[in-house]
Amino acid sequence: MICQHFFLMLLTVGVSTVEVQRPRGVPLSNRQFYEEGKPFTCLDGSHSIPFDRVNDDYCDCQDGSDEPGTAACPNGSFHCTNAGFRTAFIPSSRINDGICDCCDTTDEYNSGAACQNTCRELGRKERESLQKMAEIAKEGFLLKQQLIQEAKRGLEDKKGKISEIQVSKKDLEEKVEALRTVKEAAEQPEKEAKERHLKAWEDQKAVIRMEKDKAKMAEVFLELDDDADGFVSVTELLSHSELDPDSDGSFTETDAQGLFGGVDEVDTVAFETVWNNIKEKYISEAKAPAPVETPQEEMREQVSDNDSEQYPEDDIPEEEEEDDEEDEDEDPDEADYKSPPTMQTQEKKDDDDEGTMPPYDQETQNLIDAAQKARDEFDKSERALREVDDQIKNLEKEISFDFGPSAEFAYLYSQCYELTTSEYIYRLCPFNRVSQKPKYGGSETNLGTWGKWAGPEDNIYSVMKYEHGTGCWQGPNRSTMIKLTCGKETVVTSTSEPSRCEYLMEFITPAVCQEPLNPDSVLHEHEEL
Repeated sequence: MICQHFFLMLLTVGVSTVEVQRPRGVPLSNRQFYEEGKPFTCLDGSHSIPFDRVNDDYCDCQDGSDEPGTAACPNGSFHCTNAGFRTAFIPSSRINDGICDCCDTTDEYNSGAACQNTCRELGRKERESLQKMAEIAKEGFLLKQQLIQEAKRGLEDKKGKISEIQVSKKDLEEKVEALRTVKEAAEQPEKEAKERHLKAWEDQKAVIRMEKDKAKMAEVFLELDDDADGFVSVTELLSHSELDPDSDGSFTETDAQGLFGGVDEVDTVAFETVWNNIKEKYISEAKAPAPVETPQEEMREQVSDNDSEQYPEDDIPEEEEEDDEEDEDEDPDEADYKSPPTMQTQEKKDDDDEGTMPPYDQETQNLIDAAQKARDEFDKSERALREVDDQIKNLEKEISFDFGPSAEFAYLYSQCYELTTSEYIYRLCPFNRVSQKPKYGGSETNLGTWGKWAGPEDNIYSVMKYEHGTGCWQGPNRSTMIKLTCGKETVVTSTSEPSRCEYLMEFITPAVCQEPLNPDSVLHEHEEL
């Protein structure tokens, strides 16, 4: 369409015209309606008038068709012949208004305006411009034919590649399943060996804990047996108030007897049966903090030093008050610091005392190494299979795209084109997305992802639509229309924002260039001019 338009305009402005006699202001296409000597019928068919009333400077027809060469009708139009250039229509009101509207000066035939006929010069310049555009369109169309051939070869290559990959995929699937069997076979003895090793370690730790518990029990028995008679009595147990079962602050003989199972004293054998009742709460006498006793003399010195008469209540120095406040603030921390460790901390300490699990024996380690090798080989093959699946998926996706009637737009796939303005860098990746990024740093904004071809019905591949971009503040999601024009290069030439959050880009590509018309046929069609 574009190339045909170029050649049509080029040949139209370049054909030598022959003037056909007709009333002033009448286009050649309407010549048959203005036959001298016959009544003229208004072009709207409303009524007929004698021919001598055409261009008599009086408007007889409502559509103004009887006054094509005068300014009598407000809705009339004047046809500029413009020999050597393009014809044109102007409103009848501009006839003889002293301003040259037609390049052939025919609109100012009775105004006295000093107009010069510039049609041939304008025609020459336009022919040169159209000639250049026609040459570009012709070269662009040749490039388009190359793109179509490349797209055909590319399509065949991709289909062939998919077939090859499908074969390799089948082999990989079989390999993956075989390696899965090997891996599972290697993991079973590995699992059993690890479980045996762990069980042995747990058993070893249980023995260590039991020995430690017995040693602790013997130590506590000796601590409680104050008279060293080989028995721990209720009276000896009462010295450990932390063992009070109900923690009511009163540890009685009855409570102590309850811990001993109702007897007054136990020997080492019986102590083993009641050990579980007291071992969680018992605090060793060796670890219990000793009370600090203050000598009487020091107490008297402190009272003397802090005599209230030295500083009246209202005259206590501020520094001392601040020191007191700091001491008060530090007390809770000291209390926390001196608090006994929690059970969790104690259990962790016990685990540490038991040591770490010993290394695997050589037989178990060999099984682990063999299983790990099988896992590595399986994982490697599984990754290769996933990569093959991705390759097939990407190729099928590319083949499924609508790249135009002859796949002429296929070369744009996986390519990106940028346009830098004073503020932004715009990036167009055909069939993918459009983005905008500040020129001097900042985050990228998505102006839309590939949507569809959106040109008119007779030229649908002339416009691309990208939609569902980043949302505007309190507005719609951004979208971009890409207007494609014929050219030898592939480049983004301009960008704008006609409406809020709706962008427009001009994109030149040879893929939209149409086959030029035959100059001889165009010339033949316009010989009647």
